[in-house]
Amino acid sequence: MGLTAGIIGLPNVGKSTLFNAITKANVLSANYPFATIEPNVGYVEIKDERLMKIVEIVKPRNVVFASFSFTDIAGLVKGASKGEGLGNQFLSHIREVDAICQVVRCFDDPDVIHVSGKIDPLDDIETINLELTFADLEVIEKRLPKIEKKAQLKVDSDSELEYAVLKRAKEALEKGTSLRNIKFSDNELVLIKGYNFLTLKPMIYVLNVDENEVNTENDYVKMVREYATNTNTKAVVISAKIEEEVCELDDEDRLMFLSELGIVESGLEKLVRETYDLLGLATYFTAGEKEAKAWTFKKGMKAPECAGIIHSDFEKGFIRAEVISYDDFIAFGGLQKAKEAGKMRSEGKEYIFKDGDIVLFRFNV
Repeated sequence: MGLTAGIIGLPNVGKSTLFNAITKANVLSANYPFATIEPNVGYVEIKDERLMKIVEIVKPRNVVFASFSFTDIAGLVKGASKGEGLGNQFLSHIREVDAICQVVRCFDDPDVIHVSGKIDPLDDIETINLELTFADLEVIEKRLPKIEKKAQLKVDSDSELEYAVLKRAKEALEKGTSLRNIKFSDNELVLIKGYNFLTLKPMIYVLNVDENEVNTENDYVKMVREYATNTNTKAVVISAKIEEEVCELDDEDRLMFLSELGIVESGLEKLVRETYDLLGLATYFTAGEKEAKAWTFKKGMKAPECAGIIHSDFEKGFIRAEVISYDDFIAFGGLQKAKEAGKMRSEGKEYIFKDGDIVLFRFNV
């Protein structure tokens, strides 16, 4: 599944530094607004320890980790929805992503300028969220007059429902409520999916702290955590500077470096894990002599849909899925031994995949 998260925030909060760390892309990171104009896209491999353990047993010729794409979107400013800064050009890039990672500056540094001249994380968040809200309102206000008459005359049920849901969305946004905090029915979500509303996208706050404060919660962090809790939003603390330094090291040196800093899990690992959870994603594995691979799926997907992630023919001709849990695979030392122990299950079309399933699909086209 091609999944992407957009990295947004005000200028000079550490977005491009974080992006460099994520992708090792060495993207321009500069101490002035709009250093990033065109969005940069990079892919990061998710080094799932479970796949590494599977590889130790199977010893395949090829290993493919799941990947996640991050888009570094230029710094937004107050008035972006009205064209300030580079305005709607940036907002249009955000509409294409699955989730939003909003980087929030939670550090003091007189050498790094702030676009508004002061360090105030909640004010920064409000500025960004207001621009996303204004952009969504503009979309709704353009659409409503076009379907109002059809809805009032009850020409068709879809127009009637679309009009009603857009009116409800407009009222919520005008009260300052993001659309992700509004309960929409599945049918309503289908009707408004094409609008790619910015405030409907899942969001996670990435709290960028000084490298000396990564293991402590400074006042800025506490402030944002409380705000995130009250708005039912996730927050992750990282030091973009540390992540950028760590990304150049090999695995052994990286672990040693993080250990010396008292860091159990890197900021990138935390961010990817939380973003996966935010999007309701999970992983299943295929493992053979030729290749061991991690596949990303949405929680709740049934076996044929998961088969279709590999190839559409797998879904069309699906017969069954032969499944072994990750724990059984490791405990018995591989597929064959787990199968001999009766741990392989033959699952049909109604089987809902679980995180960590190791699977062999049977299909016929």
